[in-house]
Amino acid sequence: MTVATAVASAAVFVWLGMVLAISFLEAPLKFRAPGITIELGVGIGRLVFRALNTAECVLAAVVVVCLVALGGSTPAAAVVLMAILVVVLVLDVAVLRPRMDRRYTSGNVSDAMPRHSLHLWYVGLELVKVASLVILGISALTHLPA
Repeated sequence: MTVATAVASAAVFVWLGMVLAISFLEAPLKFRAPGITIELGVGIGRLVFRALNTAECVLAAVVVVCLVALGGSTPAAAVVLMAILVVVLVLDVAVLRPRMDRRYTSGNVSDAMPRHSLHLWYVGLELVKVASLVILGISALTHLPA
């Protein structure tokens, strides 16, 4: 296994673990904690997801650099999966999160606040991200140059 393949594999699986732990475990569970209001939970979520997205951007850059380092031996499927991941990450960071942040900072957050369709889009994109990371991670372990 080349260094680039090993680093790409590690980065993909670290990224996958972070997304699963934060998006699908921490985010919904924090609202079940005693004394947590919607406003407080959303405030915590904004900080956590900003940190997650920063880490994701770093990990995405690491994977892209590794795929570029592999050059012509990188399978087309890995390139397509990485492109999907970059698009999803850009949509998360540049489109959805700013819109959700504006909703929060507008003062319209309360315990009676209904779930917004932006959250459904975010969850949908997170599912695409998880599927892409799983496939890319397996591909990196089995199809990238050894």
